[in-house]
Amino acid sequence: MATFAWRGRNARGELVQGQLEAIGENAVADQLVSLGVAPVHIAAAEPVSEADGSDWWARLNRKAIKIEDILVFSRQMYTLNKAGVPILRAFAGLQASSDKPAMVDMLRDVRSSLDQGRELSASLARHIDVFGAFYIAMIRVGEMTGRLTEVFLRLNEHMEFERDVRERVKQAMRYPMFVMIAMGIALVILNIFVIPVFAKVFAGFNAELPLITRGLLGFSGWMVDWWPLILAAGIGAVVAVRGYLRTTEGRYRWDRRKLKLPIVGDIVLKATLARFARSFALSSQSGVPLVQALTVVAQTVDNAYIGSRIEQMRDGIERGESISRCAAATGVFTPVVLQMISVGEETGELDSLLFEIAGMYERDTDYSIKGLSAAIEPVLLAAIAVLVLLLALGVFLPLWNMGQAAMGKGG
Repeated sequence: MATFAWRGRNARGELVQGQLEAIGENAVADQLVSLGVAPVHIAAAEPVSEADGSDWWARLNRKAIKIEDILVFSRQMYTLNKAGVPILRAFAGLQASSDKPAMVDMLRDVRSSLDQGRELSASLARHIDVFGAFYIAMIRVGEMTGRLTEVFLRLNEHMEFERDVRERVKQAMRYPMFVMIAMGIALVILNIFVIPVFAKVFAGFNAELPLITRGLLGFSGWMVDWWPLILAAGIGAVVAVRGYLRTTEGRYRWDRRKLKLPIVGDIVLKATLARFARSFALSSQSGVPLVQALTVVAQTVDNAYIGSRIEQMRDGIERGESISRCAAATGVFTPVVLQMISVGEETGELDSLLFEIAGMYERDTDYSIKGLSAAIEPVLLAAIAVLVLLLALGVFLPLWNMGQAAMGKGG
């Protein structure tokens, strides 16, 4: 297929333009008419020269596809499917209306894959780094059950919740992170530029300095003498830790440990379990078998430790055990949640009760996030107070002693 540039007028008479891939100009005109655009000019698009000096800069500054883009895509696909628009025509319209190059290229590739006869789930799987395993698995279920429209709606709601949780956590952590960064910068400036000046003053006292002052001067001198090595060691440590966390064992250990961190560990656990409950409910409601649903959900909870506990549930269900018994064996659910799972399993209303569990964890997560800043602020204030006290005593105690000595001699 070739790429054609077009100009036309929409139903409101406004001039619009864009590019479409099609077999010929007539196919482009047909697509535009189906989208409610009256074509004015259609011509083959001029190929972009790879040797263009600005091309590499455009690729470098290209904005990646974010969760907001996929959220809007899901909502648009839900609306288009509900209106009965054919899938190929829907992708053509989304491609023509998108103004983000990365999104346009992704839609073009998916549309080309659909043209070749592939299913939507297989076409989206070509971009699994953008959509994720859970999204693609749910699309596959929607295709098999004929409930693709409902699946797009459920995915949209699910992604909105995840985005809201991330934004609330970022907002709660913004102030503590700013204070910690400011403290780090202040320490570097004091140890490299300020304390060495006082060290020259103290050197002329010819007297024994207090222990705190000697400690500050020693630490400052160590930073001034070895700062290149300290910087290199810091960068190396960051690279080594990130490399370790990319390994299976490293990620498992860290995901398990961060659930036990003070203040934030409980929030991470509740948010992860809320995501599990909502994903499991969505999969079960869409008709996915329990074992397959748990396999997919275990890959999408974004926590290797919780994922392993979910796989443990799956293995128990495969052996014929009940869901409530397997959930209790994981050791991560509260007694109230275990009771709700047991009731849902007995009454056949597991889907609705899983959504209730998700809502309960979401409310707990929201409440905990709102109090996150209030819980961290006292710790930060205590750290700042200790830092200021040490600096004040280390710098001013020798001056105070010198003043006392001078007054004693004067007297």
